[in-house]
Amino acid sequence: MNRKRSTMTDSTDTARLLITCDDQPGIVAAVAGLMARVGANIISLDQHSTDAEGGKFFQRTVFHIEGFGERRPEIEQMIAELAAPFGMEWSLHDASQRKRVAIFVSQYDHCLLDLLWRVQRGDLDIDIVCVVSNHTALEQSVANFGVPFVHIPSTDKAAMEAKQLDLLAGAVDLVVLARYMQILSDDFIQKVGAPVINIHHSFLPAFIGANPYARAKERGVKLIGATAHYATADLDEGPIIEQDVTRVTHAESALELQRRGQDVERLVLARAVRWHAEDRVIVHGRSTVIL
Repeated sequence: MNRKRSTMTDSTDTARLLITCDDQPGIVAAVAGLMARVGANIISLDQHSTDAEGGKFFQRTVFHIEGFGERRPEIEQMIAELAAPFGMEWSLHDASQRKRVAIFVSQYDHCLLDLLWRVQRGDLDIDIVCVVSNHTALEQSVANFGVPFVHIPSTDKAAMEAKQLDLLAGAVDLVVLARYMQILSDDFIQKVGAPVINIHHSFLPAFIGANPYARAKERGVKLIGATAHYATADLDEGPIIEQDVTRVTHAESALELQRRGQDVERLVLARAVRWHAEDRVIVHGRSTVIL
């Protein structure tokens, strides 16, 4: 993949600091004090504690500082020194560095095309470096957006994943499964070197497999929805990033249920990708905190 990565946005000299630690007095003051010492201006600060006594504390601080790129090593050293007595886990992100994203898809196009459209019109601040598919059905649709399309057949799963890993090595910050109808192996998840976000309907575990909307229609469901989550070795049990639902009635056909469900899938996946791209998601065990 030789697609050039965009390195500058209007977020030049803006950074995002994410921290997690046991809740205790003085955390916010300590972070604010550090920002003052380095001459940074705090743009926004969001925080959450799971419990006032004995809880976990999460904070996302967005700040602006002239020459962030050059001063980053100095700032990271100061954060590390601040973090040690609090037992903080932390990460620092350059807001001008757009996440490099690979999208995996099979033959359903609704989530894929929605993401491509949002990036094209500037609604999603990511670089889509390639679309990877085990089918060729969507090759021309992807070409219309000027994004590289890579076809890797699924006839041999081990060989397919080896090619995918070779393609992605060091080239992506995020993998998005936009209705990719293949189960990723534990080996792939461990070796890909980037988080993986998956989207699926929210009928699980009731309607697993093919034709879930037809079976949902037979059962008379009144709500359909979608779930976006990080993919883990536990398949569809990774930390949930976003969910949504819409009401349906007995009068709607299975095809209409599917159409309504795909609308929700598009919105939910787009939100999850946006929040991840903006460094708003902190994973906490099997859950997430969105700040």
